[in-house]
Order: sequence, then structure tokens, then C-alpha cells
Amino acid sequence: MKGMTIIVKTISSWVKLLIFLFGIYIVLFGHLTPGGGFAGGVIIASSYVLLMLAFGREFVEKNLSLTASSRLDCVGALMFVAIALVGMFYGAASFFWNFIHQQYLADRATEFKLVSAGIIPLCNIAIGLKVGASLFLVIFALSVFCNDFRCKGSARELM
Repeated sequence: MKGMTIIVKTISSWVKLLIFLFGIYIVLFGHLTPGGGFAGGVIIASSYVLLMLAFGREFVEKNLSLTASSRLDCVGALMFVAIALVGMFYGAASFFWNFIHQQYLADRATEFKLVSAGIIPLCNIAIGLKVGASLFLVIFALSVFCNDFRCKGSARELM
């Protein structure tokens, strides 16, 4: 039997959705509450790690393949660089110039709303994609190669 018992599988499939949605919330509202792209990306990756522990590596690989997670990793990095370059070429001579806030939101009272920060939510989304996909790939790679490092005998036999 791959994975754990049916109780653990059922509970983890329910909890996975809640953890994933909480990670998305942390990414989107990271400029208003504690959190942001890194914390949300770690939470999103932990939802897939929970599935990997409960169902096994093959189940998770069917849901989120290595090529898809590698592409999400690259999309997050390219999106972050694109935001920086657009800010530089939009009108200021520096990276990450908050052109959305300066151009469209400076004269409005948008404090403590989702669109109040300009490019910061976009940066959080890019960082969340990058961190979530990278952390998932690292843990997946560790699970693939874990059999190579397991000892067949006890530690005393190796000495």
C-alpha cells in the first residue's frame, strides 16, 4: 500500500485545500498583514508536502509534475524581473519603481485595501510562485534520492 492509512489520506486531502487557500491568502494580502510572498510560498509548498507524506511521491507527481513545477519556478522568476524592468523603463531610473501607485492610486484613498500597494502584490505573487515551486522541487528531489542514503544494516555494523 502506497502512502498511509485511509484516515490520514482522507483528512490530508481535506486539509490540503485549506492550507493551499491560506497560502494564497498570505501571498495576496502580504502587504497588509504579516506574511508575503515567501511565507505564502512556503505554506503552498507545505500543502503538497502533506500530500506527498500521506499518498506517496507518485500521487503528487501526477497532480503536479516536475515540468509544471519547474515552469512555475521560472514564471515566478521572470515575473519578478519583468516587474523590476517595467518599473525602470516606465519613467524612473530605478528598479521596482511603484508605477501603479504613482500613476493611478496616489490621489485616491485606498489605504488598507488589496489594490493599495501598487506593484507590491504583484511582487508577492511572483515570489510566492518562485518559493513554492522551488521548495516543492527540493523536497521532491530529496524524496527521490532518499533510498540511496538509507543504511541496510545498523550503525554498529558499518563501523
